[in-house]
Amino acid sequence: MALGAAGMTLAAPVAASEEIVDALGRRIVLPTPPRRIVPIFASNTELVVAAGLTDRIVGVEAYTRFPPAIAGLPQVGGRLGFSVDRIAGLRPDLVIVTPARQAVHQLVDPLERLGIPVMVLTHPTLAAVLANLRLVARAGGVPEAGETMARHLERRLAAVAARTASRPRPRALMITGRVSTGLLLVARPDSYTADAARAAGTRDALEGRRLLPQVSPEAILRADPDCILFAGTEAAMRDLFDAPAWAGLAARRTGRLFAVNRAAFLIPGPRVVDGIEALATRLGDVAWERPA
Repeated sequence: MALGAAGMTLAAPVAASEEIVDALGRRIVLPTPPRRIVPIFASNTELVVAAGLTDRIVGVEAYTRFPPAIAGLPQVGGRLGFSVDRIAGLRPDLVIVTPARQAVHQLVDPLERLGIPVMVLTHPTLAAVLANLRLVARAGGVPEAGETMARHLERRLAAVAARTASRPRPRALMITGRVSTGLLLVARPDSYTADAARAAGTRDALEGRRLLPQVSPEAILRADPDCILFAGTEAAMRDLFDAPAWAGLAARRTGRLFAVNRAAFLIPGPRVVDGIEALATRLGDVAWERPA
């Protein structure tokens, strides 16, 4: 597991005031290292854990499942919104949030009026995830722990890059979900998920900037990727691509439909390195000649 034992231990805090600049350019002054942290969304929880601050987490949102140590913690909201009252009742000295599901609009101003510091993070790339790990560790008063973990993850990514440098880069499409209209959700080229797929040794099968993550099956058939990366289970992938409509897809004919770990590729946290390593190994076992 990417976080390792170091990510699960409570590091000794640095007893000094810290000023943090978050993703929105906001300056947050922390007079002392926070001892009670509420990270909103799984990605931010995993960064807190990777920084060695698991024991300081006092609440999470309803869809955070990792690590097991957070099971049973109070929940402060979910898909329908977030509760300022519940968060405030946990007496946090730092809340970490990401601009998703209106969380920033619902929480930042009300919590700041209550005197609760809020740090906003965004995770558009792998580099941003590692920078955020360092930032969370600095906010927690344990910058050395964050630097150590970030460098460890960077070395693993560099090893993958070296391993894949001389290989063909297959044209890949990462499918992240389905919608009721029949369209498929795919990773946009400027997203964290697409960045992770590239790090594993692929290139985008749908060239050009796409503003929407929804793509029609017809567009996928026209692009005819070398391989399909499906963020989900093997069974769910087969349920989709065993349909006769996909019979002309080269990736189906050649057996290049790959289910990948959903948490690793859709939650922008340190576990992505596990997913990148596993996918790079899997792609390295394939001969990439196109079928006739």
